[in-house]
Amino acid sequence: MARSSLGRRTFGWLLGFIAIATLALFAVVHHVHERAEHAVWSALLGTEMDSIVRRMQAEPGYRWQDSDTLRLFLPGERMPPPLAGMAPGLYDAVDVEGERSAVLVRDVEGAGRLALVLDITDFEALEQLVTRWSLLAGATLALIALVMASLGTARLVRPLSRLAEDIQRLRPEATQQRVVVDGHGSSELFVIADALNGYLSRHELFVERERVFIDTASHELRTPLAVIAGATELALQQPGMPEAARTQVLRAQRTARGVEQLISLLLVLAKDPGRLAGSHDRIALDELIVEIIDDHRYLMQDKELEIEVRDLPHCEVLAPIGIVQAAIGNLLRNAIENSDQGTIRVSLSADATVTIEDPGHGMSPEEIARIYARMARGSGRDGGGIGLDLLARLCAHLGWALDISSQPGRGTRAMLALRPADGGKEAMRG
Repeated sequence: MARSSLGRRTFGWLLGFIAIATLALFAVVHHVHERAEHAVWSALLGTEMDSIVRRMQAEPGYRWQDSDTLRLFLPGERMPPPLAGMAPGLYDAVDVEGERSAVLVRDVEGAGRLALVLDITDFEALEQLVTRWSLLAGATLALIALVMASLGTARLVRPLSRLAEDIQRLRPEATQQRVVVDGHGSSELFVIADALNGYLSRHELFVERERVFIDTASHELRTPLAVIAGATELALQQPGMPEAARTQVLRAQRTARGVEQLISLLLVLAKDPGRLAGSHDRIALDELIVEIIDDHRYLMQDKELEIEVRDLPHCEVLAPIGIVQAAIGNLLRNAIENSDQGTIRVSLSADATVTIEDPGHGMSPEEIARIYARMARGSGRDGGGIGLDLLARLCAHLGWALDISSQPGRGTRAMLALRPADGGKEAMRG
């Protein structure tokens, strides 16, 4: 879902505020105008009506003379339809014989009900003109306010956008990187920049500690492996070694070399993952699977297990051989460790997908979900080998795919899809 920007949200709030303030202003002005107009008509017509009543009471023969704008209707005279049924009171904007009028109706003792009518047609026309100009002026002011709000919002958000661009340009491998805020920036931006720069400093210290640890661990791990490799090399040179012992020494030598290569590749993954994809060997996957199975048969000595290898079509992949050995070996080790009896089936498809099915107890959907969650977080360890979490990272860097499916009581199936060599065209041997 697309998220709206801070500038848009701010402008939207300002637009709503301007709209509400404008409507409220017009409503208040209209209410005040109506009350003022009513008060004016009440005072004007009331004063004139009082004068007429006093003259009528003082001069019995007095007769009111209508003017162009003011007319008096006496009891018994023919009154226009709007006036005939009016109760005493002041009425504004009444149509009397085609003219817009203000009417004051009053009951006078001894004279009956009088109606004083004031023609306000010209005033209404002037009022409409003023109203139109007021609306135009209000719309103009609202438009100016919107333009100013838009410019102000853009100016407010621009430093934040620049800060976000500076953050986006930060590179994980670079050092001494800092975010600089323009001198005209707000105090909040300086707080954010200072916090980010502090984090960058702590991150550099952390990376340096990790680098020192990795270098030290690399040296400490390579030394015993070199001793093992040298010892196996000397052992193989001894005459008269039994064939069974020679087989085991060759396996130890091969394993030591594979572990040494795996350590090198894992160090590359820790320091510079981009180099991992470039360290490729051409591997005959069908031959390598047989060697991996032979190297792991010792794990089944105390179990009623056997490994069934189905047809292995010739398939070549371009990948680091140590990583491939560790990945397939880890999946096979998990299958052996989680099974007590039965048959573990290993197969290879022509598209370089290795499938390992074990007869173990299986896993529930919740357990499978937890495994994928742990793989996604890159946390936790699950026994020997490189672990599913690290295997998931390797798959992400090398373009592989790992799929695990299981049912309780029916075992687990792990499928590791590697990238075949030659763009997916495998060389097939007859």
